[in-house]
Amino acid sequence: MTAPRRHVQVAIVGAGPAGLVLANVLHRAGVPVEIRERAGRAEVEQQARAGLIEHRVVEYLRGHGLADRLLAEGGRHDWCEFVCLGELIRIPYGDLSGGAGHWVYPQQFLVRDLIASFEQSGGVVRFDCPVLEVDTSGPRPLLRCPQDVLEAEYVVGCDGPRSTVAQAFPADADAAVERRYPYDWLTVLAEVDRPVDGIRYALHEAGFAGMMPRTPRLARFYLQVPPEAELTDWTESRIRGQLSTRLHLEAGDPEPGAVTEVGMLRLRGRVREHVRAGRLLLAGDAAHVLTPSGAKGLNLAVADVADLADTLLRVHRDGEDAGEALAGYDRRRRQAAWTTQEFSDRLLDLLHLPPGGDAAESAFGLRLRRERVALLAAPGPEGEAFARAYGGAGHLRPAPVGVSRGVSAP
Repeated sequence: MTAPRRHVQVAIVGAGPAGLVLANVLHRAGVPVEIRERAGRAEVEQQARAGLIEHRVVEYLRGHGLADRLLAEGGRHDWCEFVCLGELIRIPYGDLSGGAGHWVYPQQFLVRDLIASFEQSGGVVRFDCPVLEVDTSGPRPLLRCPQDVLEAEYVVGCDGPRSTVAQAFPADADAAVERRYPYDWLTVLAEVDRPVDGIRYALHEAGFAGMMPRTPRLARFYLQVPPEAELTDWTESRIRGQLSTRLHLEAGDPEPGAVTEVGMLRLRGRVREHVRAGRLLLAGDAAHVLTPSGAKGLNLAVADVADLADTLLRVHRDGEDAGEALAGYDRRRRQAAWTTQEFSDRLLDLLHLPPGGDAAESAFGLRLRRERVALLAAPGPEGEAFARAYGGAGHLRPAPVGVSRGVSAP
Protein backbone atom coordinates (compact mmCIF):
# COMPACT_ATOMS: atom_id res chain seq x y z
CA MET A 1 0.00 0.00 0.00
CA THR A 2 1.36 3.40 -1.02
CA ALA A 3 1.90 5.81 1.87
CA PRO A 4 -0.35 8.90 1.63
CA ARG A 5 1.34 12.10 0.46
CA ARG A 6 0.65 15.46 2.03
CA HIS A 7 2.00 18.95 1.29
CA VAL A 8 3.24 21.74 3.55
CA GLN A 9 5.13 24.95 2.92
CA VAL A 10 7.93 24.32 5.46
CA ALA A 11 8.74 20.95 6.97
CA ILE A 12 10.95 21.03 10.07
CA VAL A 13 12.84 17.95 11.23
CA GLY A 14 13.58 18.07 14.95
CA ALA A 15 11.57 19.41 17.92
CA GLY A 16 14.38 21.02 19.86
CA PRO A 17 14.56 24.73 20.65
CA ALA A 18 15.63 25.68 17.11
CA GLY A 19 12.88 23.78 15.31
CA LEU A 20 10.20 24.87 17.77
CA VAL A 21 11.10 28.57 17.66
CA LEU A 22 11.14 28.50 13.86
CA ALA A 23 7.79 26.69 13.74
CA ASN A 24 6.14 29.13 16.14
CA VAL A 25 7.35 32.24 14.30
CA LEU A 26 6.42 30.96 10.82
CA HIS A 27 3.06 29.54 11.92
CA ARG A 28 2.05 32.81 13.58
CA ALA A 29 2.95 34.62 10.35
CA GLY A 30 0.60 32.39 8.37
CA VAL A 31 3.12 30.00 6.82
CA PRO A 32 1.95 26.36 6.83
CA VAL A 33 4.55 24.41 8.80
CA GLU A 34 4.84 20.96 10.37
CA ILE A 35 7.41 19.35 12.66
CA ARG A 36 8.59 15.74 12.52
CA GLU A 37 10.44 14.41 15.58
CA ARG A 38 11.89 10.90 15.89
CA ALA A 39 11.74 10.79 19.71
CA GLY A 40 8.66 10.54 21.89
CA ARG A 41 7.13 13.57 23.52
CA ALA A 42 8.18 12.60 27.06
CA GLU A 43 11.81 12.22 26.02
CA VAL A 44 11.86 15.56 24.20
CA GLU A 45 10.28 17.41 27.11
CA GLN A 46 12.61 15.95 29.74
CA GLN A 47 16.06 16.32 28.17
CA ALA A 48 18.15 18.45 30.54
CA ARG A 49 20.79 20.28 28.53
CA ALA A 50 21.40 24.02 28.29
CA GLY A 51 20.17 26.46 30.90
CA LEU A 52 21.60 29.93 30.14
CA ILE A 53 19.68 32.01 27.62
CA GLU A 54 21.31 35.15 26.23
CA HIS A 55 19.91 38.65 26.39
CA ARG A 56 19.33 38.86 22.62
CA VAL A 57 17.57 35.49 22.53
CA VAL A 58 15.23 36.39 25.39
CA GLU A 59 14.40 39.68 23.69
CA TYR A 60 13.62 37.85 20.46
CA LEU A 61 11.39 35.36 22.23
CA ARG A 62 9.71 38.19 24.14
CA GLY A 63 9.06 40.05 20.91
CA HIS A 64 7.26 37.00 19.50
CA GLY A 65 5.24 36.26 22.62
CA LEU A 66 7.25 33.13 23.45
CA ALA A 67 8.88 34.15 26.73
CA ASP A 68 6.03 34.65 29.20
CA ARG A 69 6.87 31.74 31.50
CA LEU A 70 10.61 32.24 31.06
CA LEU A 71 10.31 35.82 32.27
CA ALA A 72 7.97 34.89 35.11
CA GLU A 73 9.92 31.90 36.45
CA GLY A 74 13.47 32.26 35.15
CA GLY A 75 16.23 34.02 37.05
CA ARG A 76 18.22 36.99 35.80
CA HIS A 77 21.99 36.45 35.86
CA ASP A 78 24.62 39.04 34.94
CA TRP A 79 27.92 38.05 36.57
CA CYS A 80 30.30 35.12 36.58
CA GLU A 81 33.36 34.38 38.66
CA PHE A 82 36.68 32.68 38.13
CA VAL A 83 38.70 31.00 40.84
CA CYS A 84 42.42 30.75 40.16
CA LEU A 85 45.20 30.07 42.65
CA GLY A 86 42.64 30.34 45.45
CA GLU A 87 41.51 33.83 44.39
CA LEU A 88 37.93 34.61 43.33
CA ILE A 89 37.59 37.20 40.58
CA ARG A 90 34.08 38.33 39.65
CA ILE A 91 33.25 39.61 36.15
CA PRO A 92 30.13 41.82 36.17
CA TYR A 93 29.44 41.22 32.50
CA GLY A 94 25.95 42.70 32.69
CA ASP A 95 27.35 46.06 33.79
CA LEU A 96 30.32 45.92 31.43
CA SER A 97 28.09 45.15 28.43
CA GLY A 98 25.49 47.79 29.19
CA GLY A 99 22.84 45.34 30.36
CA ALA A 100 23.38 42.10 28.43
CA GLY A 101 22.84 39.35 30.97
CA HIS A 102 21.51 35.80 30.86
CA TRP A 103 18.29 34.27 32.04
CA VAL A 104 18.65 30.97 33.89
CA TYR A 105 15.91 28.72 32.53
CA PRO A 106 16.48 25.01 31.84
CA GLN A 107 16.20 24.02 28.19
CA GLN A 108 13.57 21.37 28.87
CA PHE A 109 11.30 24.04 30.38
CA LEU A 110 11.68 26.21 27.29
CA VAL A 111 10.97 23.24 25.02
CA ARG A 112 7.74 22.48 26.92
CA ASP A 113 6.67 26.12 26.62
CA LEU A 114 7.38 26.20 22.88
CA ILE A 115 5.50 22.95 22.21
CA ALA A 116 2.50 24.20 24.18
CA SER A 117 2.51 27.54 22.36
CA PHE A 118 2.72 25.90 18.94
CA GLU A 119 -0.04 23.41 19.63
CA GLN A 120 -2.33 26.01 21.22
CA SER A 121 -2.15 28.05 18.02
CA GLY A 122 -3.06 25.01 15.90
CA GLY A 123 0.42 23.75 15.01
CA VAL A 124 1.27 20.06 14.64
CA VAL A 125 4.28 18.27 16.09
CA ARG A 126 4.42 14.61 15.09
CA PHE A 127 6.40 12.79 17.77
CA ASP A 128 7.66 9.21 17.37
CA CYS A 129 7.87 9.98 13.66
CA PRO A 130 11.39 9.45 12.32
CA VAL A 131 12.26 10.74 8.87
CA LEU A 132 13.57 7.65 7.12
CA GLU A 133 14.76 9.48 4.03
CA VAL A 134 14.84 12.94 2.48
CA ASP A 135 14.17 12.43 -1.22
CA THR A 136 15.42 15.27 -3.44
CA SER A 137 14.92 13.57 -6.81
CA GLY A 138 11.81 15.61 -7.68
CA PRO A 139 11.03 19.31 -7.93
CA ARG A 140 10.27 19.48 -4.19
CA PRO A 141 11.87 17.49 -1.38
CA LEU A 142 9.94 14.63 0.18
CA LEU A 143 10.17 13.42 3.75
CA ARG A 144 9.54 9.68 3.80
CA CYS A 145 8.19 8.67 7.21
CA PRO A 146 6.71 5.38 8.46
CA GLN A 147 3.09 6.54 8.12
CA ASP A 148 3.19 9.03 5.24
CA VAL A 149 5.20 11.12 2.82
CA LEU A 150 5.42 14.88 3.39
CA GLU A 151 6.16 17.10 0.41
CA ALA A 152 7.49 20.58 1.25
CA GLU A 153 8.61 23.73 -0.46
CA TYR A 154 11.48 23.86 2.05
CA VAL A 155 12.86 21.32 4.51
CA VAL A 156 14.75 22.59 7.56
CA GLY A 157 17.01 20.20 9.46
CA CYS A 158 17.06 21.04 13.16
CA ASP A 159 17.82 17.41 13.96
CA GLY A 160 21.30 17.52 15.49
CA PRO A 161 24.82 16.56 14.43
CA ARG A 162 23.69 13.34 12.70
CA SER A 163 21.05 15.22 10.76
CA THR A 164 18.99 13.19 8.29
CA VAL A 165 18.46 16.38 6.30
CA ALA A 166 22.20 17.03 6.09
CA GLN A 167 22.71 13.49 4.81
CA ALA A 168 20.62 14.43 1.78
CA PHE A 169 22.98 17.25 0.81
CA PRO A 170 24.86 16.61 -2.45
CA ALA A 171 28.53 15.70 -2.12
CA ASP A 172 29.75 19.15 -3.21
CA ALA A 173 27.83 20.81 -0.33
CA ASP A 174 28.54 18.24 2.38
CA ALA A 175 31.96 19.34 3.69
CA ALA A 176 32.66 20.38 7.27
CA VAL A 177 35.64 21.57 9.30
CA GLU A 178 36.11 19.90 12.68
CA ARG A 179 38.41 20.06 15.68
CA ARG A 180 38.88 17.49 18.44
CA TYR A 181 40.12 19.04 21.68
CA PRO A 182 42.86 17.33 23.75
CA TYR A 183 40.63 16.90 26.81
CA ASP A 184 37.07 15.90 27.64
CA TRP A 185 34.51 17.01 30.20
CA LEU A 186 32.66 14.93 32.71
CA THR A 187 29.15 16.42 32.90
CA VAL A 188 27.27 16.13 36.16
CA LEU A 189 23.78 17.14 37.24
CA ALA A 190 23.66 17.07 41.03
CA GLU A 191 21.52 18.16 43.90
CA VAL A 192 22.79 21.12 45.93
CA ASP A 193 21.97 22.18 49.47
CA ARG A 194 21.35 25.78 48.42
CA PRO A 195 20.88 27.59 45.09
CA VAL A 196 23.91 28.32 42.90
CA ASP A 197 23.87 32.10 42.67
CA GLY A 198 26.27 32.44 39.77
CA ILE A 199 28.50 30.70 37.27
CA ARG A 200 31.88 29.68 38.62
CA TYR A 201 34.82 28.70 36.43
CA ALA A 202 37.77 27.08 38.19
CA LEU A 203 41.28 27.15 36.74
CA HIS A 204 43.26 24.49 38.56
CA GLU A 205 46.43 22.43 38.14
CA ALA A 206 44.26 19.28 38.35
CA GLY A 207 42.06 20.54 35.51
CA PHE A 208 39.14 22.83 34.83
CA ALA A 209 35.88 22.62 36.79
CA GLY A 210 32.64 24.52 36.35
CA MET A 211 29.48 25.12 38.37
CA MET A 212 26.35 26.46 36.67
CA PRO A 213 22.90 27.34 38.09
CA ARG A 214 19.89 25.34 36.91
CA THR A 215 17.08 25.15 39.50
CA PRO A 216 17.04 26.04 43.22
CA ARG A 217 18.00 22.45 44.10
CA LEU A 218 19.95 21.33 41.03
CA ALA A 219 23.20 22.51 39.47
CA ARG A 220 25.23 21.56 36.41
CA PHE A 221 28.89 20.74 37.03
CA TYR A 222 31.78 20.08 34.67
CA LEU A 223 35.13 18.40 35.32
CA GLN A 224 38.01 18.28 32.87
CA VAL A 225 39.20 14.71 32.33
CA PRO A 226 41.84 13.16 30.04
CA PRO A 227 40.72 12.41 26.49
CA GLU A 228 38.84 9.14 26.16
CA ALA A 229 38.44 8.81 29.96
CA GLU A 230 35.77 6.32 30.99
CA LEU A 231 32.71 6.99 33.14
CA THR A 232 33.48 3.89 35.20
CA ASP A 233 36.58 5.64 36.58
CA TRP A 234 34.42 8.30 38.25
CA THR A 235 32.51 7.32 41.36
CA GLU A 236 30.18 9.80 43.10
CA SER A 237 32.64 10.27 45.94
CA ARG A 238 35.49 11.00 43.53
CA ILE A 239 33.33 13.46 41.59
CA ARG A 240 32.33 15.35 44.73
CA GLY A 241 35.90 15.40 45.99
CA GLN A 242 37.29 16.83 42.76
CA LEU A 243 34.51 19.41 42.52
CA SER A 244 35.19 20.60 46.05
CA THR A 245 38.95 20.83 45.45
CA ARG A 246 38.95 22.45 42.03
CA LEU A 247 36.02 24.82 42.64
CA HIS A 248 37.57 25.96 45.93
CA LEU A 249 34.26 25.34 47.72
CA GLU A 250 34.14 26.81 51.20
CA ALA A 251 31.55 27.31 53.95
CA GLY A 252 28.58 29.10 52.45
CA ASP A 253 29.11 27.74 48.94
CA PRO A 254 26.61 25.25 47.47
CA GLU A 255 27.59 21.70 48.36
CA PRO A 256 27.17 19.01 45.65
CA GLY A 257 25.00 16.17 46.90
CA ALA A 258 23.37 13.22 45.18
CA VAL A 259 24.34 12.91 41.53
CA THR A 260 21.21 12.58 39.38
CA GLU A 261 22.91 12.41 35.99
CA VAL A 262 26.48 11.91 34.78
CA GLY A 263 27.87 11.76 31.27
CA MET A 264 31.06 12.11 29.26
CA LEU A 265 31.34 14.89 26.73
CA ARG A 266 33.90 14.41 23.96
CA LEU A 267 34.81 17.99 23.17
CA ARG A 268 34.60 18.88 19.51
CA GLY A 269 33.96 21.94 17.40
CA ARG A 270 32.44 21.58 13.94
CA VAL A 271 31.20 23.97 11.27
CA ARG A 272 29.60 22.90 8.00
CA GLU A 273 30.83 24.70 4.90
CA HIS A 274 27.22 25.11 3.71
CA VAL A 275 23.90 25.17 5.55
CA ARG A 276 21.80 25.32 2.40
CA ALA A 277 21.52 23.02 -0.61
CA GLY A 278 18.64 23.93 -2.90
CA ARG A 279 15.45 23.66 -0.84
CA LEU A 280 17.22 21.98 2.09
CA LEU A 281 18.36 24.16 5.02
CA LEU A 282 20.12 23.48 8.30
CA ALA A 283 20.09 25.22 11.67
CA GLY A 284 21.44 24.56 15.16
CA ASP A 285 23.54 21.46 15.82
CA ALA A 286 22.85 20.19 12.32
CA ALA A 287 24.85 23.17 11.03
CA HIS A 288 27.52 23.49 13.73
CA VAL A 289 28.64 21.78 16.91
CA LEU A 290 29.93 23.87 19.82
CA THR A 291 31.43 22.89 23.13
CA PRO A 292 29.51 24.08 26.23
CA SER A 293 32.19 26.73 26.77
CA GLY A 294 30.37 30.05 27.01
CA ALA A 295 26.91 28.42 26.82
CA LYS A 296 26.52 29.23 23.13
CA GLY A 297 24.87 26.14 21.61
CA LEU A 298 21.19 26.85 22.25
CA ASN A 299 21.69 30.57 21.74
CA LEU A 300 23.37 30.24 18.35
CA ALA A 301 20.67 27.76 17.30
CA VAL A 302 17.93 30.30 18.03
CA ALA A 303 19.95 32.99 16.25
CA ASP A 304 20.03 30.70 13.20
CA VAL A 305 16.28 30.26 13.07
CA ALA A 306 15.61 33.93 13.77
CA ASP A 307 17.60 34.67 10.61
CA LEU A 308 15.95 31.81 8.72
CA ALA A 309 12.42 32.82 9.72
CA ASP A 310 13.08 36.36 8.49
CA THR A 311 14.55 34.99 5.25
CA LEU A 312 11.67 32.60 4.52
CA LEU A 313 9.08 35.26 5.32
CA ARG A 314 10.72 37.66 2.89
CA VAL A 315 10.47 34.96 0.22
CA HIS A 316 6.96 33.76 1.13
CA ARG A 317 5.29 37.07 1.97
CA ASP A 318 7.30 39.74 0.18
CA GLY A 319 8.21 37.85 -2.99
CA GLU A 320 11.97 38.21 -2.61
CA ASP A 321 14.05 36.01 -4.90
CA ALA A 322 14.48 32.69 -3.07
CA GLY A 323 17.92 31.87 -4.46
CA GLU A 324 19.44 35.18 -3.44
CA ALA A 325 17.72 35.25 -0.05
CA LEU A 326 18.74 31.70 0.89
CA ALA A 327 22.29 32.23 -0.33
CA GLY A 328 22.44 35.17 2.09
CA TYR A 329 21.25 32.93 4.93
CA ASP A 330 24.00 30.45 4.08
CA ARG A 331 26.70 33.16 4.16
CA ARG A 332 25.52 34.83 7.35
CA ARG A 333 25.13 31.64 9.38
CA ARG A 334 28.54 30.29 8.45
CA GLN A 335 30.10 33.59 9.50
CA ALA A 336 28.12 33.62 12.74
CA ALA A 337 29.16 30.04 13.46
CA TRP A 338 32.84 30.88 13.07
CA THR A 339 32.52 34.03 15.17
CA THR A 340 30.92 32.00 17.94
CA GLN A 341 33.40 29.13 17.60
CA GLU A 342 36.25 31.62 18.00
CA PHE A 343 34.77 32.96 21.24
CA SER A 344 34.16 29.48 22.61
CA ASP A 345 37.66 28.34 21.64
CA ARG A 346 39.26 31.40 23.25
CA LEU A 347 37.38 30.73 26.48
CA LEU A 348 38.44 27.08 26.40
CA ASP A 349 42.05 28.17 26.06
CA LEU A 350 41.64 30.38 29.13
CA LEU A 351 40.03 27.59 31.17
CA HIS A 352 42.49 24.79 30.37
CA LEU A 353 46.22 24.45 30.92
CA PRO A 354 48.10 22.83 28.04
CA PRO A 355 48.16 19.07 28.63
CA GLY A 356 51.40 17.42 29.64
CA GLY A 357 53.01 20.33 31.48
CA ASP A 358 55.03 19.89 34.66
CA ALA A 359 54.39 21.69 37.97
CA ALA A 360 56.46 24.74 37.01
CA GLU A 361 54.66 25.15 33.68
CA SER A 362 51.29 24.78 35.40
CA ALA A 363 52.17 27.43 37.97
CA PHE A 364 53.31 29.82 35.24
CA GLY A 365 50.19 29.13 33.15
CA LEU A 366 47.85 29.72 36.08
CA ARG A 367 49.45 33.08 36.87
CA LEU A 368 49.09 34.15 33.25
CA ARG A 369 45.44 33.15 33.32
CA ARG A 370 44.79 35.01 36.53
CA GLU A 371 46.06 38.17 34.85
CA ARG A 372 43.86 37.58 31.82
CA VAL A 373 40.78 37.12 34.00
CA ALA A 374 41.59 40.28 35.96
CA LEU A 375 41.77 42.18 32.66
CA LEU A 376 38.34 40.86 31.63
CA ALA A 377 36.85 41.92 34.97
CA ALA A 378 37.95 45.55 34.65
CA PRO A 379 36.30 48.36 32.66
CA GLY A 380 38.01 48.76 29.32
CA PRO A 381 37.91 47.39 25.77
CA GLU A 382 38.90 43.81 26.71
CA GLY A 383 36.32 43.49 29.47
CA GLU A 384 33.58 45.17 27.47
CA ALA A 385 34.18 43.01 24.38
CA PHE A 386 34.12 39.83 26.46
CA ALA A 387 30.99 40.94 28.30
CA ARG A 388 29.06 41.75 25.12
CA ALA A 389 29.98 38.45 23.48
CA TYR A 390 29.40 36.39 26.63
CA GLY A 391 26.02 37.88 27.54
CA GLY A 392 24.70 38.13 24.00
CA ALA A 393 24.41 41.88 23.53
CA GLY A 394 22.43 43.32 20.63
CA HIS A 395 19.40 41.90 18.85
CA LEU A 396 18.78 38.92 16.63
CA ARG A 397 17.77 39.29 13.02
CA PRO A 398 15.23 40.80 12.82
CA ALA A 399 14.83 42.94 15.93
CA PRO A 400 11.60 42.36 17.90
CA VAL A 401 8.67 44.67 17.27
CA GLY A 402 9.34 48.13 18.62
CA VAL A 403 13.10 47.63 19.00
CA SER A 404 15.62 49.53 16.91
CA ARG A 405 17.61 47.46 14.44
CA GLY A 406 20.63 49.69 14.85
CA VAL A 407 22.55 47.07 16.86
CA SER A 408 22.66 43.47 15.72
CA ALA A 409 24.50 40.33 16.70
CA PRO A 410 25.38 37.19 14.74
